[in-house]
Amino acid sequence: MTDRSAPRDSHPSVTFDRDRKSRIGLEEAVLAEPKTVDQIAAIVGDAHAEGRRLLLTRLLPAQLDGLPADLRGALDYCPLSRTAILGALPPQRDDPAVALVSAGTSDAGPAAEARRVLAYSGLAATEIADVGVAGLWRLLAREEQLRSMQVVIVFAGMDAALPSVVAGLVPGLVIAVPTSVGYGVAAGGRAALDSVLSSCAPGVLVTNIDNGYGAACAALRFASAQAAGRAD
Repeated sequence: MTDRSAPRDSHPSVTFDRDRKSRIGLEEAVLAEPKTVDQIAAIVGDAHAEGRRLLLTRLLPAQLDGLPADLRGALDYCPLSRTAILGALPPQRDDPAVALVSAGTSDAGPAAEARRVLAYSGLAATEIADVGVAGLWRLLAREEQLRSMQVVIVFAGMDAALPSVVAGLVPGLVIAVPTSVGYGVAAGGRAALDSVLSSCAPGVLVTNIDNGYGAACAALRFASAQAAGRAD
C-alpha cells in the first residue's frame, strides 16, 4: 500500500532513494553530469523543500549556472571537485584516521572529490599531496605519519606506482584511485588502472578511474564496520 503522506519527487523521471542511509549507512548522492538542468533543479528543490541535506557529484559549472538563483545560492559548490552540498556539514570526527595521498598536483580533482564526500558524512581527512615516486624522498619523509593512518586513499596517474609503494609501507587499508593524468599510452587513466589492478602489494583495493567518490564511500563503509564492531 502506498504511503500518501511520504514525500514525492516533483520530476516524473526521478525516484530519489530517501531511505538508502537507513539500509546501508550511505545517503544517495546525485551524479549530476548526465542529468538535465531541469532534473537537477527538481532534485535539489525537493531536498530543499523537505529540509534534507544533499550531495551532488560531477556537477558542471554550466549546470550550476542553469539552476534557479535560490537553489544555486543554497549550494556550496567546489569547482575543483565538481561537488555541491546542500545543507550544513556535520561535526567532523577523526576516527578512523584517513589520509588522502596524491602523487602530483594534477591529481587534485579526484582527491578533492573524496575529501568533500568524506566531509559530507562527517569524516575528516589528512591531505598529503605531491609525493609521487619520481621523488621518492617526499613520500618517505611522511612514512611515520602514514603508518598511523587506518585508511590511506592514494591518487595516482601515469604508471600509478604510488599505491603499490604506499601499500608496502603501511599497515592500514589502502584504496587506490587511478587518475586520468598522463601522456599518450596512459590512455586517459587506463594504464594507471591496469597497473593498480596488477599491483604486487597485497590487499590493495581499486576504484574506477578518477573515482574519488567511490573511494570515499569505501572508507565510510570501513568506518561503519569499525563502529559496529566496537558497539558489539
